Amino acid sequence: MRAVLECREKAALVRVEELRAEFERVRAALAEAEEVLNHRVIGLEQYLESLAERDAPTAAGGPGLAAAETVVEESASATGPRRTVARKEDGVSMEVLGADYRHIMAVFEEAGGDSLTARRTAVALGWDSSAPSRVEGARGKLKRLVERGWLVEERPGRVTLPAAGTAAAAA
Repeated sequence: MRAVLECREKAALVRVEELRAEFERVRAALAEAEEVLNHRVIGLEQYLESLAERDAPTAAGGPGLAAAETVVEESASATGPRRTVARKEDGVSMEVLGADYRHIMAVFEEAGGDSLTARRTAVALGWDSSAPSRVEGARGKLKRLVERGWLVEERPGRVTLPAAGTAAAAA
């Protein structure tokens, strides 16, 4: 009887090890698939917003047209199309920004000078912050606003509105 129990124990141990190996393989495949999904979601968002922003200046016409002409188009890179974000210059209003970017700027104005992370920004925008793609989408938008002088990254991952007088220097 002892030999039968030991044999069953060894078989169970082998099965546990097989399942652990399978679990690790599935976990790695899931992580890879989630990353691909995140990149595709961000790429689609960028594409749709670039189309909307490209069409906005011609539809708006009138007074906003001169400010909209300051928009600097970025060429498509190997990673895909990038969004068009106007550079922050004196006299340029937030109206030249796309809808998502205007919402982000409103969140930072409501924060009253506090710095925010991508996750906190996503929460303030009402996005599902438990979805990595939404947080990464917010992070990408924040980075673009920083690059164009609308926001300042005071330390890695922490973004805030520029102090008065430094907006021109950042552009």
